[in-house]
Amino acid sequence: MKISGQEFRLKMTFRNRNYLGKEPVQNLLYFRFANSFLEPIWNRNYVESVQITMCESFGVGGRGSFYEEVGAIRDVVQNHMLQVMVLLGINAPTSSDPEATRDEKMQVFRAIRQLTPEDVVRGQYRGYRNEEGVAASSQVETFAAVRLHIDTWRWADVPFYIRVGKYLPFTATEVLVKLKNPPQAVFDELGQSNYFHFRLSPDVFISVGARTKVPGESMIGEKVELFACQHFVDEMLPYERLLSDAIRGDASLFARKDSVEAAWRVVDPILENITPVHEYEPNTWGPFEAERFIISHGDWHNSKPEEAKD
Repeated sequence: MKISGQEFRLKMTFRNRNYLGKEPVQNLLYFRFANSFLEPIWNRNYVESVQITMCESFGVGGRGSFYEEVGAIRDVVQNHMLQVMVLLGINAPTSSDPEATRDEKMQVFRAIRQLTPEDVVRGQYRGYRNEEGVAASSQVETFAAVRLHIDTWRWADVPFYIRVGKYLPFTATEVLVKLKNPPQAVFDELGQSNYFHFRLSPDVFISVGARTKVPGESMIGEKVELFACQHFVDEMLPYERLLSDAIRGDASLFARKDSVEAAWRVVDPILENITPVHEYEPNTWGPFEAERFIISHGDWHNSKPEEAKD
């Protein structure tokens, strides 16, 4: 069988997305399709909203000139966070062939609605303009919160919220999938909805939120968490994994050209500073506007470092 020059170039091109090489990110895909209990509820009928947060407790750290060229949306939303969103949103691949997974990812990328100014809140931490290499009147965002939708049968009307930022209270990357409340309050309360909570870094855990009865005569409930923590020993670094896969010709963890272009299509309408940038104090959760942004679906899930468990 003959392969054209163009086909050869496509097959031999490995577009590095080192974030896809991280063990916890791969575990999202595995967890979804290796556990049958998840599939019946992983859709618009049961999921109320999804939050994806990458918070960093430090600033640009001497990379002011670089950050002036990119900002938070180009730096991590367009690639890392959209990749996580797609892993949460895809249908099961038809086989273990790398292209089967990449095809399913592309279906989701095509279905993600383009962002509008109403879907974005941008922020900049106080003091950013004093960093080396940063313009005195810079409008570049160091914080971004965006609201996305996947226009498919599975995810219609379910909002996906992505939040990234520097100089937030601590450093972590995590996902919160909130499930809808029961349709009726049988016990005169509708407590916090059930949820799945994935911590991707720096520690790694998966927890499931539920409610159980408080001991006593009254039918009063309390929140409990079913918790699984993973400790990786001799974990292969993302670049090691990706280089090894490239040598073997396995493109599973590499971004395909069409998906890269589709990701840029999603964010392109809100680039070039077309929305205002709101100042926020370091070591806070970003500008107040980001809190109002999500109010129709509750609050942001602001984890604390002590949530990590052994």
